[in-house]
Amino acid sequence: MFDPVIAPSGTLLGLLQRGRGDGTLHALTAPRAEALAALNHCVLRDPRHDWQVENRSLYYARLYLDLNGELDAIEAHLFDPEDVLDADESRTGLALAVLGHLASYGRLDALELLRRYAAHGSNWAWALDELALRDDDAALRALAAPVLARFATDAEGEAELAVAVRDAFEPRPWRLWAEDPRESVAARVRAAQEAGCFDRWQRQMTPGGPRPGWSVRAVFEWAQQGVERGAALHVPAARCLVAVAGPEDRPEILQAAKDGTEGARCTALRYLAESNDPDALDLIETAVHDGTAPVVEAAVGAFERMRSIRAVDRARGWAHRPDALGAAAGRMLACRGGAHDSDLVLGALREAVRGEGPDAPTLWTLVDGAGRLGIGCAAPVLRHVYRETASSHLRGRAARALAATDPSFATGFAVECLWDCEETTRELAARHAETGDARVVERLRRLAADPAEEAEVQTAVRSRIGPDGAGRMNAG
Repeated sequence: MFDPVIAPSGTLLGLLQRGRGDGTLHALTAPRAEALAALNHCVLRDPRHDWQVENRSLYYARLYLDLNGELDAIEAHLFDPEDVLDADESRTGLALAVLGHLASYGRLDALELLRRYAAHGSNWAWALDELALRDDDAALRALAAPVLARFATDAEGEAELAVAVRDAFEPRPWRLWAEDPRESVAARVRAAQEAGCFDRWQRQMTPGGPRPGWSVRAVFEWAQQGVERGAALHVPAARCLVAVAGPEDRPEILQAAKDGTEGARCTALRYLAESNDPDALDLIETAVHDGTAPVVEAAVGAFERMRSIRAVDRARGWAHRPDALGAAAGRMLACRGGAHDSDLVLGALREAVRGEGPDAPTLWTLVDGAGRLGIGCAAPVLRHVYRETASSHLRGRAARALAATDPSFATGFAVECLWDCEETTRELAARHAETGDARVVERLRRLAADPAEEAEVQTAVRSRIGPDGAGRMNAG
């Protein structure tokens, strides 16, 4: 899947793509046709950089409800001929998840679309999972025949069926089908369930990798074999060293960290850093200077995991370096530094935004650090990250940092965050948003009554509701 093209943050489409609360607020005041066009664009062209962890489906489903939006565009997308040619679940996953939420809110047209797609669409397993949470037993039983018809009755087809049953996210439909009164259905599903269980047991009984009694050299060789076949094994290999290495093996490990093969060097650096070896920091600095890209990455990663006072002191000296180790030093100070490190963390934050933009991976740690250290001067940079990042998770972190650094947060971004796509951001807003704003009071009441809202958010909302239970809000 190609990286999505994100519209500017000041546009309605850009706000909705980012999942910002202002996206919903702007959509509700925009011409309905314009708002629905932008909403459909987002749902049919998933805007998330990491669609497996970022939330958008409930956010978009709620907006469909508020706009009384039709589902014609989603239907056309699901049943487009491209569905046969492109079976990647990322093409239809967001649309199916939105339909699932709409079905939960009582939209029968969404429920019918899910049923049709489960019977005929390429990403049928996702649709079936959505239905497993929301549909009744009779409707799910009716899907048994079209779903099982996807699998041939020869050995290969039965093996594919066993994998589908084994990997199903929601087992409810398969359990219903295993008890189906039609023996042709029940027997196939029960056989597939048994085959899946046997396959799982077999894999557990034949693990790969190191065995008890391996030597340090054998662990290094295993790590290098991983490099040669394109698999980074230095992290599990370092854990193996903990089990097999003794004090007499330290010279060999130090030598590997200096000039061993790529797999051995990455493994040794990780092991020495995690065991807080006195030579680890010097070896990490050397590896960053003369190592290959994977070695540099492993060295930097090993350094960031260190917890010692010596490592933090070294980070203060490395923070001004214009390389990966300097960036890692800034992140370490953000996580483990003290108040006197605020200037270094702020400098690293500004440099990351200036050099890499508002979506730089390093910002996640630096933004958290600015909030942890309460760096008031960081608020303008944090507001920029909040507005511009395409990552709803990073925006949530920026909001949390602003709550700790920006006195205007409660009357500003916190209000918008009540409509955010991420539940953790809505929870933060529910605890901080100033209730002098009438929109806040109404939104908190709606979240409290919404059965689809996360429990943590509703707990935060209840903490703001007065003891009379009539909706009076405690001062924010």
